[in-house]
Amino acid sequence: MSTLKRIAISVGDLNGVGFEIILKAHNQIKQLCDPLYCINYTMAHQAAGLLHKQIPNDFHMFKVSGEFTIEAGKVSRESGQYSYDSFIAAVELAKSKAVDAVVTLPIHKEAWKMAGIDYVGHTDALRDICKSDAIMMLGCDQLYVALFTEHIPLHEVANHIQTDKLTSFLLQLYATTAHEPIAVLGLNPHAGDHGVLGDEERFIDEAIAHANAHLGRDIFVGPIVPDIAFTPRFRQNFSMIAAMYHDQGLAPLKALYFDQSVNISLGLPIIRTSVDHGTAFDIAYQNKASILSYMNAVKAAITFDVKDENHGR
Repeated sequence: MSTLKRIAISVGDLNGVGFEIILKAHNQIKQLCDPLYCINYTMAHQAAGLLHKQIPNDFHMFKVSGEFTIEAGKVSRESGQYSYDSFIAAVELAKSKAVDAVVTLPIHKEAWKMAGIDYVGHTDALRDICKSDAIMMLGCDQLYVALFTEHIPLHEVANHIQTDKLTSFLLQLYATTAHEPIAVLGLNPHAGDHGVLGDEERFIDEAIAHANAHLGRDIFVGPIVPDIAFTPRFRQNFSMIAAMYHDQGLAPLKALYFDQSVNISLGLPIIRTSVDHGTAFDIAYQNKASILSYMNAVKAAITFDVKDENHGR
């Protein structure tokens, strides 16, 4: 009997590169885990045909109902709905303990919206489904970045930076990673320059102080000037950074470690990891997609432990 962990894999938007990645990596993935692909026979064979490939005999599928015509690189309601249904199937398998973890391939947010799905992404949906305040963390062994705010308009970020919310976020981040030290970025250029360029850093400073006092030692350091935090010298001492908003953390992370990075959802009762890239519609079904981030996401799902934590945002 196999001792490999069973991983449910949601196929993402079938108009993108997800299924190409799945087929390319299958022979390597099956050496690491027992993959269960959340897709039905008809859609799998249609996608494989567009790639001029065969479905392997040991390609185990969990049926997700629905059929539509795949159109490479097109944003569509049908592809959005199917990617959501595949994701929900994988999550339900994990919640019922039928699998050990979930790995997700990329979805397209506009396609979800076209399908009438209210969530702006996987993590947002998981918070509601699992009734947990998940943290989105991306990165690799060299550097991890956790996001305080995620998929919200930039002009709303400053209003979200409140001492109590940020304190709870920091405590949950430490409880779910046990990582130290953790650098906390300021919001403004030069971290506000003592109020000259903005005063949100006073809330960040208070949150750091409260979190460190609660933990009894200085786990969190900052507010750090954002434009130095990703330099080689700074990263010698800090391999985890808490960013205030999406692009502040992910633009430099992806410039440094695009292919290696993975997305890990912290604070959930299930294990969920994902690739650190999008649907790549511009190269869909051209056999150009890299499997590296997917391989790392599977490895992370196999090794990641759900840690107990008593703090939530």
